Amino acid sequence: MIWKNVVMIGSMTLLFSGCSQINSLVDKLPFASNDSSNNNQQTQQEEIPIDDPLSLESIFFNDIKEVDGKNVIQNSTNVMALVNKEFFFPADYVPDDLVKPDVAFSFKDIGTEKSLMRRDAAKALEIMFKDAAEYGIELYAVSGYRSYVRQKSLYDAEVERVGSEKAEQAVAIPGASEHQSGLAMDISSKSNRFYLNTAFANTPEGKWLKENAHRFGFILRYPKEKTAITNYMYEPWHFRYVGEKAARIMYEHNWTLEEYFNEVKKI
Repeated sequence: MIWKNVVMIGSMTLLFSGCSQINSLVDKLPFASNDSSNNNQQTQQEEIPIDDPLSLESIFFNDIKEVDGKNVIQNSTNVMALVNKEFFFPADYVPDDLVKPDVAFSFKDIGTEKSLMRRDAAKALEIMFKDAAEYGIELYAVSGYRSYVRQKSLYDAEVERVGSEKAEQAVAIPGASEHQSGLAMDISSKSNRFYLNTAFANTPEGKWLKENAHRFGFILRYPKEKTAITNYMYEPWHFRYVGEKAARIMYEHNWTLEEYFNEVKKI
């Protein structure tokens, strides 16, 4: 009888408390069943955890609108924007936070647009170059931001030189270049005479970047073994900023940005 009164008094008190407190105390009673607790745990396990490394907020997925037969990215400032031969930046897109990273460049005229990157990417590049230097790795920035107009000029020149089919393997068509995002940087070294070529992969600098760039939020965007997925030739010099979390996941799974978006869950 005394135990029954205690339970009744406790229950009246808990009417003004949170449900979680009621559940917690009831579970501790001698006659309480664990069935509801097990059901709650099962429900939680079926949901996507907030900290699930393979979950990504919807704002980081491309918001696409078809314009003149092309899939044009509407949320171009998205740091995870997937731009390739299928998804394009608007012709008038220019990042509004372009800055010049405080790093060594392979050219003297650092006032040109190719010395620019978006602010977060530029800061990450500075940290990466500094860390590399501590290991005796001397990196040089070669080409960063590139406007739609500049990309069109490069593309048209390549088409005239080798034809459109071969040109598209080496030079992105206007609007499809990661350089327009302000998040990409081509990198080389003195040991490679500042060239952007496949030989860079065999230099100490190229090897270091491949194994360490993800720690600073960068990915090797066009790997040798993934050309059928990226639809671009192998570019061991081209690194794209996506943030440390995504870069680490892609590195650990050996994924391209395309493969990452095929695997990640939208939340």
